[in-house]
Amino acid sequence: MRQVLLIAVLFGLNWQAYGQDTTRVEDLRIGLVLSGGGAKGLAHVGALKVIEEAGVRLDYIGGTSMGAIVGALYASGYSAHELDSLFTHTDFSTLIQDDLPRSAKTFYEKEDSERYALTLPFTGFRISFPPAISGGQNIYNELVRALYHVRDVDDFSKLPIPFFCMATDVETGEEILLDKGYLPEAIMASGTFPSLFEPAEVNGRILIDGGVLNNYPVAELRERGAQLVIGVDVQHGLRDREALLSATGILMQINNYRTVGDMVEKAQLTDIYIKPAIDAFSVIDFNRRDTLVASGEAAAREQLEAMRQAAARQQQKPPPRSYITLVDTIAVNRLLLEGNNNYSRSYVKGKLRFDLAQDVPFNKLQQGISNLAATGNFKTIRYELKSNGLGQDLTMRLQENPTRTFIRIGAHYDDLYKSAALINLTQKHALFDDDVASFDIILGDNIRYNAQYYLDKGFYWSFGLNSRFNTFNQKIPYGLIRTNFGLPTDENINSIDVDVSDLTNQIYVQTVLREEFAFGLGLEHKYLKYSTETLSLLDSTNTVAPGNLSDRRTYFENSHYGSAYATLTLDTYDDRYFPTRGLYFDGDFHIYLLSSDFNDNFGEFSVAKARMGGAFPIAGGLSLNLETEGGFKLGSSPVTSMDFVLGGFGGSLINNYIPFVGYDFLSLPGNSYVKAYGRLDWEWTPKNHLLIAANIANVADDLFRTGEWFTAPDYTGYGLGYGWESFFGPVHLLYAWTPEGNQRSFFISVGFWF
Repeated sequence: MRQVLLIAVLFGLNWQAYGQDTTRVEDLRIGLVLSGGGAKGLAHVGALKVIEEAGVRLDYIGGTSMGAIVGALYASGYSAHELDSLFTHTDFSTLIQDDLPRSAKTFYEKEDSERYALTLPFTGFRISFPPAISGGQNIYNELVRALYHVRDVDDFSKLPIPFFCMATDVETGEEILLDKGYLPEAIMASGTFPSLFEPAEVNGRILIDGGVLNNYPVAELRERGAQLVIGVDVQHGLRDREALLSATGILMQINNYRTVGDMVEKAQLTDIYIKPAIDAFSVIDFNRRDTLVASGEAAAREQLEAMRQAAARQQQKPPPRSYITLVDTIAVNRLLLEGNNNYSRSYVKGKLRFDLAQDVPFNKLQQGISNLAATGNFKTIRYELKSNGLGQDLTMRLQENPTRTFIRIGAHYDDLYKSAALINLTQKHALFDDDVASFDIILGDNIRYNAQYYLDKGFYWSFGLNSRFNTFNQKIPYGLIRTNFGLPTDENINSIDVDVSDLTNQIYVQTVLREEFAFGLGLEHKYLKYSTETLSLLDSTNTVAPGNLSDRRTYFENSHYGSAYATLTLDTYDDRYFPTRGLYFDGDFHIYLLSSDFNDNFGEFSVAKARMGGAFPIAGGLSLNLETEGGFKLGSSPVTSMDFVLGGFGGSLINNYIPFVGYDFLSLPGNSYVKAYGRLDWEWTPKNHLLIAANIANVADDLFRTGEWFTAPDYTGYGLGYGWESFFGPVHLLYAWTPEGNQRSFFISVGFWF
């Protein structure tokens, strides 16, 4: 009996053990490899939708370039549908080109960037060319925000899904596997395509796109323990000669020689191989996002059953994904800077434009980084946000641009200055850190120059010096000159050619108020000379030294003036020449204290003027720009050289010359004026504009004292034109007319105004 019981117990134990062995299923570890491919990598999002649908639990993700970006976002916790939505609202063209908004520039930088058609670095007395089109700053900013929820994860194996990506050491030619560090920086390095983006410096290594050596890291995924690999391959095969029409295309073809050969072996290491139909797409076809996502989904759906079978072999199912909300506000209570050898902390902090230890909207942080990038003083700006218990540490690693000297070129034609070619020399760190010196020489029908020195201290008081010389010749109604300068009446003279020369020197300080307004105070010296060779009938008090009658020149003004001035400026227009949104205000007050008094009539006086307006999008490419402005003279001085004169079309008129569509330059004088202006702008195709403009004005002496500024307008003008945003600057063709006197005119402006 004891033997029977012993046999029964042993049998039961054996049966239990057998039952345990037969019911235990080894948990299958599945890895996902995502190749690089630029815009074609958007197909990864579609493939991820189907992988989720199949119920696959991903245990590892490895990727390169665009595959690294998509893979990192998914590994951090985003769902495939969240990624689809995230990329839907991303303007890849703006991100890749590092198009910084105009609002990122200071007032000095706005003026500086809207003057030159071409900028070339000048190093060692040689013109050089930039190593890449873009620094990738906009992309990096977006990655920091999108991955903010995993900002404190230094070991990528601790992400919701363990992750790694590949890069290439450009100095040694080594493959670099990145699985630790700051995640946005790592995947940015993996996607740094040569010639498109500046190389990335990570842990002392200079890294470029991982796809140069390893665009499909399947072997690395196997080494990390993936027992089954799902691969999504969006690489392109070799192209024929008809497709090799660009430098980027040829570089891609050269790199694909190795890639195509490697994929024969790598495809064999992939258990479930997904190859979307992307041959018809290029690496920059981001505008075809929907089609690319759909192609990835369609290719993955062909492997749906195989993925379901793989998912069935996994004991644990994928955990539910919580919805990730992009952060709106952060608190930065410590700013740590590295690499700012030639730019002070106050300069950097002034560009960031937010206070520490206060809640800051995340887009305000991005705006501050853009402000710093817009200076052009840094090749790359990489930063980390890390929790420190009370808030965030913002650690910024700045790589300064070693080029300090630039040659800039511009060209322009208009009806006032005529033809002009500009050559500029710009020197940064000319005397101190944070400064820039610039000199323009303008050759053509009217020789001019413009010299500037600016010491930028951001929020603090900045310091500047300006010196400019302008000259032009304009046919002016004799009545205007006669009235302003007390010349005798002569019914035989309708108009005269007047030569205008203006030398202006300024010294000023400027600060930024509430991030948007710039307030400046300064002193100004101005030398004005108005003269003509047309008249030879005036007495000798108005002429040069005696000589031949044909050599004699009549002077209407030949005086030096000294003044103090204040300015207040707001400029949030998105474009200077074709604004579609934003606000504008420019206020100027000059008090003239001294004069050499050529006409023996000087007395202290002041001139105040202001211009304000806004641009508003209406629908599609249609926008409306509305502005109003006015000015007046204070004091009883009979000096008329600083009076307002309306007429003409342009964007850079000196002194108190005010554009007024419908009338020729310098047509409507007075010591006070009011003006309203409106323009409809229809951008019917990119960078091509149909323009309809209208303006009204009252201009006369003492308008505001007599109340005539509030009466019906005395002057009106209308314009119909075409505008083109060309690579060398804006082009305007404008047909203008006014009902007063049935006047017609045609204005042409080509290139940036300077």
